This record gives sequence, structure tokens and C-alpha cells, in this order.
Amino acid sequence: MRVRRAEVGDAAAIARVHVGSWRVAYRGLIPQDYLDRLDPEERREMWARGLATSRWPRSGTLVAEGDDGLVGFTHIGPSRDDDADPTVGEVAALYALSTVWGTGVGRVLMAAALAGLSEAGYAQATLWVLDSNARARRFYEAAGWRPDGVVKVDATRGFPLSELRYRRPLGSSS
Repeated sequence: MRVRRAEVGDAAAIARVHVGSWRVAYRGLIPQDYLDRLDPEERREMWARGLATSRWPRSGTLVAEGDDGLVGFTHIGPSRDDDADPTVGEVAALYALSTVWGTGVGRVLMAAALAGLSEAGYAQATLWVLDSNARARRFYEAAGWRPDGVVKVDATRGFPLSELRYRRPLGSSS
């Protein structure tokens, strides 16, 4: 498996992973009709725009490729939180196809994300996770992340999602 910076031409594959991962990871956690309506083409357009405006090393997307193509991705950048200072970066997304869960792809992507944030000069990193997503929370905690006590409810999709913010220091211990 290889990890590299994403290019605009990766948008369709990233969208496929994004939608596929959501449909499996969030089954039973968010409304099924929402998951069923997810459209890889809409996500492709969103990712193409985002990839075109990435400003590496401060922000960008990394992809994991296996023998059969792109199997996962992570997106990093400055924290989007109102209470963040410029030394805080964020792992804004980390997704992999369910067929590669448990194979180490997530750990490799997380290590690459943390290295990227550290190289960009961030001192700390945050991420948001659904409070009900026990699998993801175990993964993050095994990687040294801890809840920092901040909770938010995101209702932008038409239903409430309760999320916890996790935080960890960056640097030599990443």
C-alpha cells in the first residue's frame, strides 16, 4: 500500500470511498434514507473543488492506494473550530472502504495525517467523531486521541448528530 497526496483527478475515487464508507460505518447511527441518498457524483464535485484549492502543507488530502486502486483517504487542515488558535490542525476526514478495515490502512493514513499536520507546524490536532460511533472512537483512542470535553450537535443535514471533539499533541510522539 502506498500513501500520497491527492490530485484533482482522484476526486471520483475519493467520492466513491467517502460514500461507500459512510454507508457502512454509519448504518444504524444516522437515518438510512439519508445514507441511501448519498450521491458519489455530488461528492466528486465537492472533492474536485476542494482538491483544486488545497494549500499543502497547511491543508490537503492524502490517499491510500492498494493493488486495486484507492482504498482510503484523509483530509487535514487548520482547525475549523471557533475556539481554535493557529497552532491547532484538524483531521477533518479519515475514511476507508469497509473491505480494508482491520488491515492497517487506517493506521497508515492516521500516521500520514499526523506527520503532515506536524510538518505544517501545528502543535496540536483535533478531530470530531459521532458520540455513537464506538468503532471509530476505539480506533482514535488506540492512536492516542482523547476526548477534550467539547461536544456539539450538528443538525445541518436535517437531523441531529451529536459529536465529540478529540485532541492530541503533535510532534515527536505523533
